[in-house]
Amino acid sequence: MLEVHQFPCLSDNYGYLLHDPVSGETACIDTPDAEAYLREAAHKGWQITQIWNTHWHHDHAGGNEAIKAATGCTVIAPAAEADKIAAIDRVVRHGDAVALGAWEADVIDVGGHTMGHIAYHVPEAAMAFVGDSIFALGCGRMFEGTAEQFWASLCRIKALPLDTMLYCAHEYTASNAKFALHADPDNTALASYAADVFQRRERGKWTVPTTVAREIKTNPFLRADDPAIRARWGGGDAVHTFAALREAKNTFG
Repeated sequence: MLEVHQFPCLSDNYGYLLHDPVSGETACIDTPDAEAYLREAAHKGWQITQIWNTHWHHDHAGGNEAIKAATGCTVIAPAAEADKIAAIDRVVRHGDAVALGAWEADVIDVGGHTMGHIAYHVPEAAMAFVGDSIFALGCGRMFEGTAEQFWASLCRIKALPLDTMLYCAHEYTASNAKFALHADPDNTALASYAADVFQRRERGKWTVPTTVAREIKTNPFLRADDPAIRARWGGGDAVHTFAALREAKNTFG
């Protein structure tokens, strides 16, 4: 099976190394901190052969050049953001596929946080690397896209198999949980999830990854099409409700 090595880097990012033990290939999922990635790969005894960028922000692509210089790896990045990302060897779009050994990952358009943001879904391993498009109990700020675009992206994530593990890029879950409880106060599944999140963070434990099944039940941004959420946050269609939720989160607390 594929191996995922997760480790903290920068202030609140998670780094991911995805390793195929059969081929010996290893992919960096984004590159927030080149030194940390190179150190963790060396500690595991893994040779970095690829970089899969999700979007152009520096805390996701800033280590490309240094890692490529150290390893000679191949850099894969979203075509729509190619002018903002360094050291690219191959650009990919929604519907394309990338491979790590015999494992294939589907490229999914999840634009909204940035215009060209993509995710990498490995269906046979039930995992998706989603960058800043979705977080446990939250989603990324809408820096570049539109509410309609971002909601369509979240619907693509919702459509993944329920057991899919979502590897998001930041430890924001406790903050997200506080807003989620405000946004959806009658959700008993959310209340239980949030209590677990707060306990885990008090003990210094990670709350990432999460699953599609859990987020569909508890993440208010994925529930913008739920009648109760719509009534509370706009009463119109899901796009307007999502926009209202995202705007409220921007100024919450």
